[in-house]
Amino acid sequence: MTSAPHRHDLTGRLSRRRLARLAVLGLAAGTGSLGLASSATATGRHGLDSGGGKRPGEGQVHYDRARALAGDDPVLSTLAASLMPDFEFPRPPAPEPLKLFDNLAFLSTGWVSAMAVLTDDGIILIDALTSAAEAETVLVPGLRALGADPQAIKYVVATHGHHDHFGGAKYLSDHFGTRVLMTPTDWDLVERTGPADSPSRDLEIADGQRLTLGGTTIRLHRTPGHTSGTVSPIIPVRANGACHTAMLWGGTNPPETLPELHTYRRSVRSFRARMRQADVDVELSNHPNDYGLQRVEQLRERPEGPNPFVLGRARTQRYMQVLDLMLQGRIADAEAAGARGASSTRGSAASRGAAVHGCC
Repeated sequence: MTSAPHRHDLTGRLSRRRLARLAVLGLAAGTGSLGLASSATATGRHGLDSGGGKRPGEGQVHYDRARALAGDDPVLSTLAASLMPDFEFPRPPAPEPLKLFDNLAFLSTGWVSAMAVLTDDGIILIDALTSAAEAETVLVPGLRALGADPQAIKYVVATHGHHDHFGGAKYLSDHFGTRVLMTPTDWDLVERTGPADSPSRDLEIADGQRLTLGGTTIRLHRTPGHTSGTVSPIIPVRANGACHTAMLWGGTNPPETLPELHTYRRSVRSFRARMRQADVDVELSNHPNDYGLQRVEQLRERPEGPNPFVLGRARTQRYMQVLDLMLQGRIADAEAAGARGASSTRGSAASRGAAVHGCC
């Protein structure tokens, strides 16, 4: 049973100091998106012609369409920028924990975040940061600061099998008996790669599975692409007596191979349809690719104002449209790279492999 959550109250001075720290990295509210891709980056991975001069990449027409659709919307334009080839995610300072909604808490190290769904019968944690140390020093004290009991964490839903999303799950399982959920293919990935702080194989997620606790039901949809078993949850949330429906896209960074890119795009389109059916009007992310840290500080500074995470149904649909267009650009770039590789003379194995770039 969670204790009655209360609003996490920071002094204005602390909030302003944190905003100043974010501003140093170009992340503070009002400074625009994550430094939208430079003209050099915007040419894409393959932006050199045979003479060494700059030219637009094959995917540029799609990137331009995504930017046009995003317009001056900071959430959408930040998403487009973060999906440009060779974009490097920033490492901003860790924000203080905050309740984004009456029943949803935000816990973050800055570059990766977890969401805690607070119910009358316990907590469902969406992702668990990178390590046992972060579970102990970020998740546990963060929940306590918000008036919630970390011992009430009944489930961790790992959106996918990368350590920055399940790293704290073993600590929570060992200390609080928390059950850990992941798709079968990503449990296989964890077992195959064996990263530090891996939880023991536990509950498996099926596509469209409902997870209910304390009268709150979360829907877990498989959205493969980032990994073969990535899941994206749809979560009911409440704010000031109003009910909303939130989504969290489970794996942001696109893969590199054409088959995986096509799988990723199919997931974008199928999840967008599920969002429409569920009347999703709130967007969340587990990485700072969506102007999310800036919105956290906006909400902290103006808790009685409009909730900046409530985008509305039309705007959340445009968010997925921008994501789709950026994927089309990535696919066009990869197809062009493959065509150039196929038409070139046979070279070394390293030269032939250069058409497909590994992710960071």
